[in-house]
Amino acid sequence: MFQLGKTIVSERILERDFVCNLSACKGACCVDGDAGAPLLAEEVEILKNVYPKVKNLLRPEGIVAIESLGTSTLGTDGTLETPLIDEKDCAYVIFDGETALCGIEQAYNQGLISWKKPVSCHLYPIRVKDFSEFSAVNYDEWEICDPACELGAELKVPVYKFVKEALIRRFGENWYLELEKIAEEYLKK
Repeated sequence: MFQLGKTIVSERILERDFVCNLSACKGACCVDGDAGAPLLAEEVEILKNVYPKVKNLLRPEGIVAIESLGTSTLGTDGTLETPLIDEKDCAYVIFDGETALCGIEQAYNQGLISWKKPVSCHLYPIRVKDFSEFSAVNYDEWEICDPACELGAELKVPVYKFVKEALIRRFGENWYLELEKIAEEYLKK
């Protein structure tokens, strides 16, 4: 672990390679697990605002979940998250054949909204845990992402480079430039 501004960062994001491989995993991270995607407090209002523009892209069961639970919910641990369909799929998940995709991101790609998706989804496989004095930035290792690790190794793309846009979105460009300097020095060792 190393400190960067008000973050404590795991070296795993520098050491591990990763490139999402949707053809192999089929978007399992959006339908597996036991909780919705973590949300920042400011994303709750954004979800309320974009939902009417995203709704037509969603599956009927996603719409039912959102309209009964809300555009965001409180998880069992008291944190904000996206609602789930029957405690499984994220309510915002749509499918292209067998592959799970984000309905919010599809709306963004179609120019219907200007918000890409929750930053926690954009950051994955990085998970950020906010504490009062700092944020912990960690690599979330999950076997469903093994194909992504293999593809990342083949292409020689470390996690922090794969999620560059999301890290800048979450922590700012200056933070990311400092991370690159740290990574360069760290990887020389």
